[in-house]
Amino acid sequence: MSEVEAMAARNIDPTAPVPFSLLPDSSEVDEKGELTIGGCNIAEIAAEYGTPVFVYDEQHLRSRCREAVASFGSEVAYAGKAFLCIAMAKLVSEEGMCLDVASAGELYTAIRAGVPGERIVFHGNNKSLKELQMAREYGVGRIVVDSADEIDRLENLHREDGRVVRVLLRVTPGVRAETHEFISTGQEDSKFGFGINSGAATAAVSRANSSNAIDLVGIHSHIGSQVFRIESFDKALVVVSDFFKELDLPELSIGGGLGVAYVEDDSAASISEWGAQTKDTCARLGITDARILAEPGRSIAAQAAITVYTIGTLKSLPGIRNYAAVDGGFVDNIRPVLYGSEYTSFAPQRVLEPRPDRARIVGSHCESGDIIIRDASLPQGLNVGDLIATPVTGAYGHGMGSNYNRMGRPPVVFVSNGEARLVVRGEMLDDLLRLDIE
Repeated sequence: MSEVEAMAARNIDPTAPVPFSLLPDSSEVDEKGELTIGGCNIAEIAAEYGTPVFVYDEQHLRSRCREAVASFGSEVAYAGKAFLCIAMAKLVSEEGMCLDVASAGELYTAIRAGVPGERIVFHGNNKSLKELQMAREYGVGRIVVDSADEIDRLENLHREDGRVVRVLLRVTPGVRAETHEFISTGQEDSKFGFGINSGAATAAVSRANSSNAIDLVGIHSHIGSQVFRIESFDKALVVVSDFFKELDLPELSIGGGLGVAYVEDDSAASISEWGAQTKDTCARLGITDARILAEPGRSIAAQAAITVYTIGTLKSLPGIRNYAAVDGGFVDNIRPVLYGSEYTSFAPQRVLEPRPDRARIVGSHCESGDIIIRDASLPQGLNVGDLIATPVTGAYGHGMGSNYNRMGRPPVVFVSNGEARLVVRGEMLDDLLRLDIE
């Protein structure tokens, strides 16, 4: 059963106009019936910057950052893996959030953006000696230690310079989130962290407490990504709380992973709801003195953006399906292929119109699996050269992009108060050769 058929079976009209609940906060329709975001006409942005193009509602991003700080406090960290560039790092820092990075590249972006070292949390299951040295030299506020080998590396570095780092130990609670197996991380069989049930977490705490290189300040737990049921976070907290309360540490991070609605019949909790339930659960479990940290990423960025494409080819296979090929694909959104993720679509210049036509929206790559939406609802009679867009692409779209088929990654534009600004330029042909040696 296709997503369109599934929606119809649940009494959701798949031919209705795209719901504004899936669009960025500032989305409006102008007098021509065309979509504007941040006071900027989307068709005009596409004409200026080309397509594909990511368009982010800057005020939407800022609003979610403020909601996160209000819900979890000033130590809440934006998970940069969702979407990161210099402008985004500056924005989350300006709004009072810390920044969670997971590689030397993400850390370097934070440094170039001027994010203070003490406001950075450094993640990763296989941090190299060079990455750890980089983090220590910049004065990163917390390093989330993921393995015994990482403790070895920190101790080797400490013997060279005597610098002590603040550490959270990542533990796996043995709770599997109801999400795709590739983004479920809290189960016992995981490449991440120290298992609580196996005793590895207890051993890691003992070693960290006896190490001169480490100032152990807390425990970190993360069960996965795109988690719709906030009860899953509670299940993990129940397991972690018994372990954590015995340690008398000042910080407990519950990680991130709060899901967002991608299609018409999805529903998800807000950051505020997640924060309130977390506080209630911690109080019920007797965790009253520790700082509760969190790392929302997708729930900050995902719904803030849309991706705009141009239709290049329309193909009808009678009795089979219709195809609409656009000028993007793997380069801007690998999630449908990687995770089977679902999206919806609409025409920015006909945003209030019903969508009775159906087509498979595909990209321009040399792969049959280069599918953006398997069974999309579209306005009637779209033609080659028309614009179509997918909403809720602000997280794990641009960040997971590639140069497959030597195609350039799209530009990123922030819009606010009637002004559009380019924050990541699109890659040109020369960019694709910049690392080649002739």
